[in-house]
This record gives sequence, structure tokens and C-alpha cells, in this order.
Amino acid sequence: MLTLVAKVAGTDSHAVDDTLSLTAAERQRSFYRCTSTKGQPLKLQLKRGTVLNDGDILLSAPHAQEARQRIQVLAQPEPVLTLRSDHPLALLKAAYHLGNRHVPLEVGENYLRLSPDPVLQTLLAALPVTVTAEVLPFYPERGAYLSHHD
Repeated sequence: MLTLVAKVAGTDSHAVDDTLSLTAAERQRSFYRCTSTKGQPLKLQLKRGTVLNDGDILLSAPHAQEARQRIQVLAQPEPVLTLRSDHPLALLKAAYHLGNRHVPLEVGENYLRLSPDPVLQTLLAALPVTVTAEVLPFYPERGAYLSHHD
């Protein structure tokens, strides 16, 4: 099992040995067992609090006779709900209500996106927004108190 221990700057996809497709929730885990795109068993053992982004490069632990492997993180498509409206105030109200429930939320210029939840779908039905179920990479906002460049 290959152990990944460090996130490095840069996203040179030509110099990677393998890729790792992770959901938004998985990209927030520092310690995790998973499998690479090529089927290689991996163990993430990253600095606590590390959040991975699409395109990040992870380095394997050094071994005496082997070169360190470079694994690129990919944002895995996952089920999401996308909210749109012709009225910006409706999206703002939806963001307020979802934020009040501490829901991870992706905020785009003309949409909001969240993980599917039947209770929240009922809440959103009362607002003048269109809710569409999709399968896309999910990039929830990180807290304002966190750096976006871990």
C-alpha cells in the first residue's frame, strides 16, 4: 500500500504516476484508505486539516530505493442539487436558509449547489428556485476563516 504524506504546490499533470478521484467529503479527510484510478491501494496520511482540491499533487512517503510517486487529485462527479433562479434575491434567500443549517454549499455566479437531502428539498420547494438533480464535481465553499491555499 502506497502512503501519501504531502501535498505539493503545482498541478503539472504530465509528471504524475497516477490519479485519485475523490468526492468533496473525501477531499476534506486527512487520514483515509482509498484506491487510485489504476487500482493501486493508497493510504492518505496528510497533515491534519489538509483540504484537497481538484488538480492537487500528493507525494508518497520516501523509500530508500524508490522514487517518490506523484498522485494527482481529481474531483469525482457526485450527486448534487443545483439551484437556479431568474431572481438573484431568491438565490440569496436560499443561501441564507441553507447557511443557517450549516449545509456545505457551492456558490456560483448564478447558481447554488449542495448534496441531495430530501428535507432540504422540501424547504427549497417553498422558494422561487429551480432545483435540478445532477451528477457533477462538487466544490463547497470553505469557511472564510480558512486559507484557500493549504
